[in-house]
Amino acid sequence: MLRKSLLLSLALVALPLHADDVARTVSLMAKIGFADVPSFSPDGKQVAFITNMSGSPQAWVVAAEGGWPRQITAFDDPVTALDWSPDGRWIALQVAPGGGLNEQIVVIHPDGTGLKQLTPGGKANNWLGQWAPDSSVIAISSNRRDGASMDQWLVNVATGESKMFARSPGIGDITDISADGRYALVARLRNRGDSDVYRVALDGSQEVLLTKHDPPAEFVEARFGADSETVFLAGNPGRDRVAFLRVTIANGAARPAEVLFGRDDAELEAFVFNETAAMGALSWNLAGRNELTMVDLQAMKQYPGPRLPADIVGAAEYSPNGLRLALGLSGSAAPWDIWMMHTGTEALKQLTFSPHAGIDVASLVRPELVTYRAHDGIELSGWLYRPRNAASPHPTVLSFHGGPEGQERPSFNSTYQALLANGIAVFAPNVRGSSGFGKKFVNLDNGALRTGSVRDIKATADHLVARGISDPKRLGIMGGSYGGYMVMAGVTEYPDLFAAGVNLFGVVNFETFFRHSEPWMAAVSTIEYGNPATEAAMLRALSPIHKIDRIRTPLLVLHGANDTNVPVIEAEQIVESLKKRKVPVDYILFPDEGHGWLKTSNRIRSTTAIVDFFARRLK
Repeated sequence: MLRKSLLLSLALVALPLHADDVARTVSLMAKIGFADVPSFSPDGKQVAFITNMSGSPQAWVVAAEGGWPRQITAFDDPVTALDWSPDGRWIALQVAPGGGLNEQIVVIHPDGTGLKQLTPGGKANNWLGQWAPDSSVIAISSNRRDGASMDQWLVNVATGESKMFARSPGIGDITDISADGRYALVARLRNRGDSDVYRVALDGSQEVLLTKHDPPAEFVEARFGADSETVFLAGNPGRDRVAFLRVTIANGAARPAEVLFGRDDAELEAFVFNETAAMGALSWNLAGRNELTMVDLQAMKQYPGPRLPADIVGAAEYSPNGLRLALGLSGSAAPWDIWMMHTGTEALKQLTFSPHAGIDVASLVRPELVTYRAHDGIELSGWLYRPRNAASPHPTVLSFHGGPEGQERPSFNSTYQALLANGIAVFAPNVRGSSGFGKKFVNLDNGALRTGSVRDIKATADHLVARGISDPKRLGIMGGSYGGYMVMAGVTEYPDLFAAGVNLFGVVNFETFFRHSEPWMAAVSTIEYGNPATEAAMLRALSPIHKIDRIRTPLLVLHGANDTNVPVIEAEQIVESLKKRKVPVDYILFPDEGHGWLKTSNRIRSTTAIVDFFARRLK
């Protein structure tokens, strides 16, 4: 979604390294900053955003014309989302204690004063939704009622009083509030790979299902048009690729979705409208790179947008007068920064300048897109990063993304560039089950079909070796979250294939994952992985922990102590088991992180350890 939340892939750069300079150079690279998640003040003169320039993601404000930004929060915990109130008095923030998922909602004045926490704290998860037009309340999602359900609440800013206006079985998330302040759009995940969108009255009196469909279908974005009877969506009901849709509501019922714009070569990833919903911007995902198109919503015409200075579009927002469009942009050779587009001329101007002291970002390695075939003929693809001035075959690390419905993209990645600087190539594949390539492809690894995606590991390695890109004796494998599962599957199913592996907060045992993960995460994962109540034998067979006696590959395991998505018990099992068997294993536990690293000091430690580990094992 083009939403005001922090969903970033952070990274570093490529420099020629000597073995004794790894820690120093990686430290410099890890300090490269990022800036994203723009939110305009109601007069359009200022932009609030999130940056890690202080060492941790915090809220800052800068003039929309450009200039020196000022920091307005200095929390010990990272800020992960923000939204400026329509009356200009407050900025709402989502803050993650210890980097965990029990995020809390606070408000603060734009000058950094008047801090108030609006959620009760504790273990409940809270997601920032959107301000009501009169700024009196904020709509949020929270599982305070039931750990397995993210319900929708209105929080009164003046009194702190909360009132639930919608019960959502499983995950519910607020995507928009109508201009008349009467309705919210709520996206509800039936399971991973299938969702619905409802128009919900903020007084709790009415819900209208907008997306009746034959499953599966996903709706990744939803926004009101010029009135509360018109809703635009990004979805794929009855088609393979996500398209731009319109639903109209008449007499309290939704008419079938109408496809306005679709592509056979790309999926609509997100869109954003100006305040009057007269014009908008559509972000299309083409094999991982974004293309921007502009749309006239009155004439319903689409035309090409500007050529972007980076490959990936993050959060975006129109200024209140519609004359500017703020875009978070990044790519393999560009840190995350906010750019300002003039909507009349489509000229782009960089607004923020993320620091990269001592680093020439022009030296970053850009990847090439590679396609190849799996064992059963299915076409796979991935991004190949080759070290500069090095002859092939290279020592190579295969890096698997999380999700599993995630997508490997040519993004700004610290570990990749640090490995490349050490002469190690990186190949980042999109095996079956990855998003961005259509509905059929993303569902090819559900349940028992997961064995196919595991076999894609071997097909990927075989292709790199056959093309002479990679040295078969110097292959490594790494991944985070579900990518960590692929690491463990790879070293158990193919014990002689990899010389080293790095598992970052990965699943190793589906039984303990379902037992200890967040209840809402477990509830929506039964189609993707399997139902532990009825498919326990299959989940056991797919769990690498039960094949641990096959592992001969030295491993590095990294995990956050506050990770409630993939709980730390997943790491503890594998480390304890390998130590008993005398298999080389190193373990790093981050006490102040959750599902991934947000603090600069921790990213330095992580990347340094990974680069050092692979350099010793593969070179």
